[in-house]
Amino acid sequence: MLEPLTNPQIRKFKAAAQSLEPMLKVGKAGLSEGFIDSVNTALAQHELVKIKFVEFKEQKKELAPQLAEKTASHLVMRVGNVMVLHRPRPAAAASADE
Repeated sequence: MLEPLTNPQIRKFKAAAQSLEPMLKVGKAGLSEGFIDSVNTALAQHELVKIKFVEFKEQKKELAPQLAEKTASHLVMRVGNVMVLHRPRPAAAASADE
């Protein structure tokens, strides 16, 4: 289980997400296994990922938290048809980068 984000962390991630372009788009396949794998890969590489709803716009309120749960990430925000997910890198991988 992930530790909840603190308010300063949420503010920092929201600010960082402002300059991001959506990396992935929820299309006709919805939250398919392939899409979830793509989100997991993007989170492993970037930690902060912006996703746009092209389809399923009516269900975005339900799908955004589901996607966060399935990818073991935090739903930082959902505004309009865009959502932002964050998942910290594992400690071992983060220290290897330094």
